[in-house]
Amino acid sequence: MPRADFYLIAKPRFREQPLLLVCELAKKAYGASLPVLVLARDAAQAEALDDLLWSFDPDEYLPHQIAGMDEDDDEAPILIATPDMDVPARPLLVNLRDAAPDGRFDRVLEVVPADPAARGPLRERWKHYQAQGFDVNKFDM
Repeated sequence: MPRADFYLIAKPRFREQPLLLVCELAKKAYGASLPVLVLARDAAQAEALDDLLWSFDPDEYLPHQIAGMDEDDDEAPILIATPDMDVPARPLLVNLRDAAPDGRFDRVLEVVPADPAARGPLRERWKHYQAQGFDVNKFDM
């Protein structure tokens, strides 16, 4: 059964920089040898995440790239895609966009903003995933 995990931002460091939580999730996936596709909202967010992944963990390099920048997208353990890039889904997705992702995947991670006013689209996605038969979970971060 596919899974949808919603990560609610609570800790101050994630409130200040929500992309840090994305880095944590990508690091966990990389540590488990799971190729991850991050669906960035736009090019600016993709570049910010790309920069953050370089400096995120001083002790470990997290191999990543923005889709379309290189020939070997398939080989990047952490691939960041902008909406204009048509990239095949991977078993694990991190969705930062307002719409639920298309394609075949086993698990999707949704980052929920700390601001309750910004959570409307996520409530809709929660219902969408439930209707699609996903196992839906919530985690406070």
